[in-house]
Amino acid sequence: MNADPPPPPRGRRPGPPQGRDDDRTRHYGAPGQQPGPPQAWSQDPRQRPPAPQQRPPQQPRGQQGRQGARNDGIQYAPTQTPEPFVDDDPRYRRRGAQRQGPPPQGPPPQRPGGPDRYGRPDPRRRPPKPRRRRRFRWGRAILIALLVIILAVGGLVLYLDRSLHRVDALPDYPGRVAQTAGTNWLIAGSDSRYGLTEDQQATLNTGGDVGDGRTDTIVLMHVADSGKPTMVSIPRDSYVPIPGHGRDKINAAFAIGGPPLLVQTVEGATGLRIDHYAEIGFGGFAGVVDAVGGVKLCLDQAVDDPAHNISLPAGCQKYDGAMALDFVRERYALPGSDLDRMANQRQFVDTLASTVAKPTTWLNPVRMWNVVNRGVSSLTVDEGTHIWNLASLAWALKSGPVTTTVPIGGFEDTSSGNALIWDRDRAQTFFQTLAEDKQLPADLVTSNGFG
Repeated sequence: MNADPPPPPRGRRPGPPQGRDDDRTRHYGAPGQQPGPPQAWSQDPRQRPPAPQQRPPQQPRGQQGRQGARNDGIQYAPTQTPEPFVDDDPRYRRRGAQRQGPPPQGPPPQRPGGPDRYGRPDPRRRPPKPRRRRRFRWGRAILIALLVIILAVGGLVLYLDRSLHRVDALPDYPGRVAQTAGTNWLIAGSDSRYGLTEDQQATLNTGGDVGDGRTDTIVLMHVADSGKPTMVSIPRDSYVPIPGHGRDKINAAFAIGGPPLLVQTVEGATGLRIDHYAEIGFGGFAGVVDAVGGVKLCLDQAVDDPAHNISLPAGCQKYDGAMALDFVRERYALPGSDLDRMANQRQFVDTLASTVAKPTTWLNPVRMWNVVNRGVSSLTVDEGTHIWNLASLAWALKSGPVTTTVPIGGFEDTSSGNALIWDRDRAQTFFQTLAEDKQLPADLVTSNGFG
């Protein structure tokens, strides 16, 4: 029996352990033995594999999990029950990808900040901040509403202003009258049928087309800086100088040179500088009356003019556009002819202004829009007049103006026919008072021009 090999000396590498393959031992034998003849590897009894060791029978996996350890003395982890894989965790789902497979069983996933579906808190999830209940801010809502209203009104004003027909009616000629106090408007009522169809001319009883039109009505409106405005009727047959054409009836200035010559003639005859010019025709006049819903007028006696197909009953009644046009045009059936017609025109303008100023008109958006739209579309103004200038004139007339006529001295036969002559002295005092922006004395305020 061979003795155990001596321990290896220090510093030398230990040999292979006993029982392992070693070519040196196989070929040359153990130390201290004579080497035998060479043998094949399979003939060496030391190279035979050891007999397999008998292991204790293994228990089923389920029993091992319940016992928690095997009999071989090695501690193993407890057996876990396998679960089917479901790729439905929203944390690992790609953006835009749809959920695959059957819907997960159990309660729905918690909101961010709560535990995950396994009941464990997720440190990556932050609890949501409590939402503050927003309070309705009345100040901001009112400010936005006011801004919308201002923009809407501004757009409407610009639209109406661009709808006005404009002409160069205020010429700057040599020797023009200097600026006077207050604001002076020259308003001309033309008998132009422009824009009216044959049916409309028949309805309004205009008598057919007359060309470019004539001025049946000439009104000088003086708006004082303080006090009531003054509405002065200028008779159409007034015999006055017309620049460049000698003396003639004042309505001839419009027929010869249009609005510019009419303005220049009025400025020369009155000594007042005209600041604004406005002209309205038959169609626009009737349209404004219809838009406001009619005007209530009272006649002391009936007016019957078969020659011009005009018949107006006595008493108070509401006049529509066609009847109102007959009322302001009629002069043949009146005792004072053109002078009585001017009184009727001033009465109508005063009544129309007070009707428009009533709350039933300007608080009704539809009616107010119709009045403004009809009035603007039928007006012709100078180039410097805007919609806000017209609004200021309407506002000045709401309380009722002082209505009067130019002081008249009498009638005279001229080369232009029977014409009306002004009372020179009284007329000079009359217009000088207006130029100084003063109220007219009672003796100068007349309905027909005679004192």
